[in-house]
Amino acid sequence: MTAASLRVSARAALLLLTLAVGAWWVQPAPSLAVTVTDAAGDTVEVEDLSRIISIGGDVTEILYALDKQDQIIAVDTTSQYPAKVLDEKDDVGYMRALSAEGVLSMNPSVIIASAGSGPPEVVKLLKSSSVPYVEVPDETSPEAVADKVRFVAEVVGEQEAGEKIAKSVEDDFALLAELREKIETPQRALFILSVGDGKASVAGTGTGADAIIKLAGAENAAEMLTGYKPVVNESAIELAPDAIITMQHGGPSSNSLEKIKAVKGMEMTPAVKNNRVISMDGLYLLGFGPRASKAARDLMAKLYPELDIPPSEGHETAHHKAEAQDADAAQ
Repeated sequence: MTAASLRVSARAALLLLTLAVGAWWVQPAPSLAVTVTDAAGDTVEVEDLSRIISIGGDVTEILYALDKQDQIIAVDTTSQYPAKVLDEKDDVGYMRALSAEGVLSMNPSVIIASAGSGPPEVVKLLKSSSVPYVEVPDETSPEAVADKVRFVAEVVGEQEAGEKIAKSVEDDFALLAELREKIETPQRALFILSVGDGKASVAGTGTGADAIIKLAGAENAAEMLTGYKPVVNESAIELAPDAIITMQHGGPSSNSLEKIKAVKGMEMTPAVKNNRVISMDGLYLLGFGPRASKAARDLMAKLYPELDIPPSEGHETAHHKAEAQDADAAQ
């Protein structure tokens, strides 16, 4: 073989090696192929997690806990934990007032949304699109919160990490149950969603507020009501709460003590007479994500200071915009 032939053979070998290395380098990562039955009873196949839209503060919180934040391209306005979420991601609006065009214009590969998302006609349109739409359960029991974590983890192929988080949630709720056993006389607590024009919207049974009140070892003073209902005709006197719970707000919509006193009959309640108005972050208190047990424990500590319950590490923060929208939606 001549020197020229050797040089040609060497170049050919080098080219083949380069092409082989290049082919290996551009090989796509194995695609996800997960089939789940979601909260609506629909069978949904998820194959691509590269462009997730997360709808619901609890859903987003779980995805971040599963270290999937880099694959999230957009969230809704209730997705405010961790605090940096809305600074990092595009938003598709309020979870109960979505636009199908707005969501799909983000070109998502999958939509993972709380069962409370809406309006229904928009959700129907999104489900009829070619983009997989996974509806996440939004029940509020301790078991349901842990199962929600497991479900989202299954959707994104992170079952092992999800199980660890779910077990931690279950352990926290077990400790909370032990604390409830120490309560001798349960407080009567009233959750006020919003106050305006001398009226208050309060939480009855079937609400997240009712669930968190009971998890915190108190009785719901409005348990005879269903859903969120207005207090009328001095019925606040009959409710007779020992404590009032509100969401943190800013500006003129604030559920301040002065505004609460303006509700007919409210000034006669033990809660107002004793200035027992507890204000907590709305998403933390009612989100029922991985921090739900911690939120219930912090509420318990405020309701029962005599128990000397140390504060949790739930990192309560203010989320004014989403809370104001929740108040508007409940009217």
